[in-house]
Amino acid sequence: MVERYDCSECQESLYGQKYLLKENLPYCIKCYEKLFSSNCELCKKLISCTSKDLSYKNRHWHGECFLCIKCNRSLVDRPFATKDDLPMCTDCYSNEYSAKCHACLKTIMPGSKKMEHKGKSWHDNCFSCNRCQQPIGTRSFIQKDANHYCLPCYEKQFALKCVHCKLPIINGGVNYRDQPWHKECFLCIGCKQPLAGQRFTSRDDYAYCLACFCNLFAKKCAFCTTPISGLGGSKYISFEHRQWHNECFNCKKCCVSLVGRGFLTSDDDILCPDCGKDM
Repeated sequence: MVERYDCSECQESLYGQKYLLKENLPYCIKCYEKLFSSNCELCKKLISCTSKDLSYKNRHWHGECFLCIKCNRSLVDRPFATKDDLPMCTDCYSNEYSAKCHACLKTIMPGSKKMEHKGKSWHDNCFSCNRCQQPIGTRSFIQKDANHYCLPCYEKQFALKCVHCKLPIINGGVNYRDQPWHKECFLCIGCKQPLAGQRFTSRDDYAYCLACFCNLFAKKCAFCTTPISGLGGSKYISFEHRQWHNECFNCKKCCVSLVGRGFLTSDDDILCPDCGKDM
């Protein structure tokens, strides 16, 4: 007796019939197409076992239905792009949606490498240094007057040199006495602390922070002995060879402020008229 060989779905005999295997199980053509074949996205008809099935993202087309939605050219064995999941040949996609190179004005084809900067696009080889004409690629660059420069070319052509270290100033910088400085090079001549963004003063063409300037050059208060800067409009009292902070100019005995009042002196002391009567 011959062993039966039937369709796994309808149980009809497959002897003498065409059949297909799916996971080692046999199916007649009708059952296989009903269970496993897909409908074409274009014509909506079943894609039979004998037809070419082209698929993309779980969607299927007959070979003859896989066409560009714009020009109807066949996309079989050709590169294509999609818009809203609809297939297009690369020519139609480029004409409709691809960016144009800001340098050569030609279309940047889908899948090709492009450079983008401030809303504009370039072919990789068109995004080049305006001075040496070499493609910039992933290197750092600086834009000046709508042109792009690699850092070495920008330094050679435009960058100011720091008066202290003689190296190019690429970002920021400080201008002092019409000379350019790196922020990190513009230091107090006394304590070597950065002066950029800080209040400072100068003496003999040297820059000083306020603390160093006061310690080195300011006169000392005859009462508290700390420097009197006189900077920023601060007021002080000067008498003969001595100076006082306004808040330190007080009677030695009663401590009343003598600013704007008459006073007497006794050796190194200053006294109000009332306290001076007792002398």
